[in-house]
Amino acid sequence: QVQLVESGGGLVQAGGSLRLSCAASGRTVSSGNMGWFRQAPGKEREFVAAISWSGSNTAYADSVKGRFTISRDNAKNTMFLQMNSLKPEDTAVYYCAASSVYYSRKPYYTRDEYDYWGQGTQVTVSS
Repeated sequence: QVQLVESGGGLVQAGGSLRLSCAASGRTVSSGNMGWFRQAPGKEREFVAAISWSGSNTAYADSVKGRFTISRDNAKNTMFLQMNSLKPEDTAVYYCAASSVYYSRKPYYTRDEYDYWGQGTQVTVSS
């Protein structure tokens, strides 16, 4: 089994930055794709960013492209999301996810492609 724990959320003013971390324990996730999703109140959980197992391929939702950067450190079994130029519409609970499928070069965009989920961390952007 895999346990994922997100950290780094908080309250920030519009235009500010936050860096989220997702630490994995249990079975290694270093060989599987990982991703970030978010869910705002009253809305469905949506894709934010994804990274292939090696870190060589990434993908972003159009709404965050150019502002967010996903990365990972496989030696530490950790994934990151650097969020810059934050907007009030980025306010949501952010979840990290990991896949049990190894060595896929294509990032995963959909929730169904992920097998493990963290509990989420709240990000609030004030205007």
